[in-house]
Amino acid sequence: MENKPLMYFGHPINFYNTKKEKKLIIAIQEKFPEYYIENPNQLIHKDNYIKWKERTGNGMNYYFKIVLPKMEGGTFLCFEDGMFGAGVFGEAEFLKDSGKLIYEINLEEKIKEMILDSSRTLSIKETKKRVYSF
Repeated sequence: MENKPLMYFGHPINFYNTKKEKKLIIAIQEKFPEYYIENPNQLIHKDNYIKWKERTGNGMNYYFKIVLPKMEGGTFLCFEDGMFGAGVFGEAEFLKDSGKLIYEINLEEKIKEMILDSSRTLSIKETKKRVYSF
């Protein structure tokens, strides 16, 4: 980690362990070389998500209480149509409300400042349909 500030990479789980995920991380690293990119696609995060879900009924609490407060910023992936999954949008909103800078990245690896717009948020049901139908 080299004592760099942390930049969170919020993205839907259907992108985990894909070539596209690797390309997106490279694009974020190139844009923000001063940050260490924190990818939620790690075994420690998966394990803790499960533990928190069992204990609290909501695995996302792990990210909101433990992971995100350590971040200095975030870059968030939208779907091809510009919509954000419910969890990804919630993570972005959390960081913005904490006074952190947030960015969005699209599938073409273009990064720009993220403007929170709830009309671009999918419901949990809509998010699950997209994530688990691929």
